[in-house]
Amino acid sequence: MPPIYIAYLNRLDIDELNITDDEILSAIEASLASQGRGETVIEPRVHLEPGVANGHFNVLRGAIKAPIDCAGVKIVGDFVDNYRLGFHSELGILVLFDPRTGAPKAILDASGITDMRTGAVTAIGAKYLARKNSKILGHIGARGTAYWNVRLLNHLFDFDEIRVHSRREESRNSFAERLSRDLGKKVTATGDWQSCVEGADIVVEASRLDKPTPLLKTSWIKKGAFVVPYGTMSAIELSLTDIMSKLVVDDWGQCKGGKFGSLRAHVEGGKLSEATLHAELGQIVAGLKPGRQSDAETNLFWHRGLSLSDIALGHAMLEKSERLGIGQRLRFA
Repeated sequence: MPPIYIAYLNRLDIDELNITDDEILSAIEASLASQGRGETVIEPRVHLEPGVANGHFNVLRGAIKAPIDCAGVKIVGDFVDNYRLGFHSELGILVLFDPRTGAPKAILDASGITDMRTGAVTAIGAKYLARKNSKILGHIGARGTAYWNVRLLNHLFDFDEIRVHSRREESRNSFAERLSRDLGKKVTATGDWQSCVEGADIVVEASRLDKPTPLLKTSWIKKGAFVVPYGTMSAIELSLTDIMSKLVVDDWGQCKGGKFGSLRAHVEGGKLSEATLHAELGQIVAGLKPGRQSDAETNLFWHRGLSLSDIALGHAMLEKSERLGIGQRLRFA
């Protein structure tokens, strides 16, 4: 058998790639279009709960046809108390495979990939479903994927006002300071949910709750807003879907099942179903279903996280690492 080599990119390698906002968005938007055209395979995510800490593992699997031409599996932990140890709440790896032989092609640190691709999916959802002149962002949550949500949304919309909130004062203040420095504009840390969300053009709910608690009130959402709730535990009221013009998800197959997710109760109660669902985002990106059609629409996008996004961004990073000579090459067989 000929030798098999795999590329290995650790977190330091991925930082050194210095991948740009446009590179991230381009990779993710292309993968969404591929999904919409039926050029992908998505296996519903599964969870592993060790039962020894406040957290669980997510296992995501999928494949994308050429030109990406990769299958992949990502395993990422979601352990909300990791900050007490100085760790990120989400730590994981992505393995890319040749879909024709099963040979492994690469292993990449997936913590940064998870954050970046989640932010990109949020931003691309807004590109197609939010008002083009959206100027106020209200973001709940300050850890994990939060930074890339705000950064990539601002890259597309150049907000006049950005508000952020999280449960711990020191967390939200340091988050606002980091964003202010990196974005070159004022970012305000608010002391409560209402002052963060009320009147915002785009609302992102990325809280990290221990149990479902309806902290985001439907009455705070203004007409014409775009709302993205995607916490593992729901923070929204059942009535939120009642005010929406369009309900959009990333993948209905994984949104309609499982025990986690911000709209789990809405699925179980029939408020979000195949009958009420407008589209998957990939169908909109591919031009098969319409996105926002008027400024009067109030739209919602729920994304659970796609293996395809991980594979696409990992592939883009792998190609860039080969051009720049970054990373390690390991003998597998």
